[in-house]
Amino acid sequence: MTTSAWFLENEKQTLSPFAQLTSETKGRARPEDSSPVRTAYQRDRDRIIHSKSFRRLMHKTQVFLSPVDEHYRTRMTHTLEVTQIARIIARALRLNEDLTEAIALGHDLGHTPFGHAGEEALRSCYDPTFYHARQSLRVVDRLENDGEGLNLTYEVRDGILNHSGKAIASTLEGRIVKYADRIAYINSDIDDAIRGGILSLSEIPADLLAILGEGYSERINRMVLSVVDGSADKDEITMTEPVGEATERLRAFLTDRVYINSAAKVEEHKAKDLLVSLYGYYTERPDELPPLYRRLAETDGIKTGVADFISCMTDRYAVDLFRRLFVPDVWRGGAV
Repeated sequence: MTTSAWFLENEKQTLSPFAQLTSETKGRARPEDSSPVRTAYQRDRDRIIHSKSFRRLMHKTQVFLSPVDEHYRTRMTHTLEVTQIARIIARALRLNEDLTEAIALGHDLGHTPFGHAGEEALRSCYDPTFYHARQSLRVVDRLENDGEGLNLTYEVRDGILNHSGKAIASTLEGRIVKYADRIAYINSDIDDAIRGGILSLSEIPADLLAILGEGYSERINRMVLSVVDGSADKDEITMTEPVGEATERLRAFLTDRVYINSAAKVEEHKAKDLLVSLYGYYTERPDELPPLYRRLAETDGIKTGVADFISCMTDRYAVDLFRRLFVPDVWRGGAV
């Protein structure tokens, strides 16, 4: 028996009847030979980790734009926190950890530079329906591997596409990632906002802290346990009450105090204007796009190729590119 065959047999013996078995995957768009040492979902996980888009996450904004303090979260650290929380929940519920991990690692690959500000910029100049979850799927399907895509399994692609908003993944593993995403960003954003001096623990409603806990680890633990207790032996993923309701109220509180009306957002209009300017520049000059995006502009349309280029940028790359294109160099001619 090969190592991968042992993994597949072990899943049948140990996982919950509600788990997505790797042996029952709907497969890939382009069929591939199986690996003797890794299952299909393990290979998907590895492809995501080794992708360029995954590495770029370390230089993309989570909430704070290009912070000087390196302790603030980036899109990369957020992704790792989501992955850890998701795996804990999947393990406790005896669901497929490999599938859960692959979805979590890939869920934000299509996020724009400057976080949701970049997403809003592309909605204003490119497509009002632009959404990072759909772009994440486009990254793994179309943009990675020099336009060949990663050829991921159906279940991983489905989980990436449906990890946010009102969308519902077809597997319980994908639904876990949605909860893990919220648990991660709610608590990390509180931590970063307190570090940044735009929020204090005393400002959070006392009744929410009484239910969820005052400490960072305590809140995560209670939320995770709420998902595990609410979902055990069920064909659904949910939170118990009152933790679930308190979590949603805390998310609404952060939307008002941190995500919209805070000092962390005062520079966002500049980030939006920067990306809109880049979009306008390259839609008028598609021949200046890098080769991959120039090909995409030819096959999928100029606007789409430019939007792909911009969404894949890191914060730093976008700023440097804007300076090169729009900020004049200082004249350094000889002395008069």
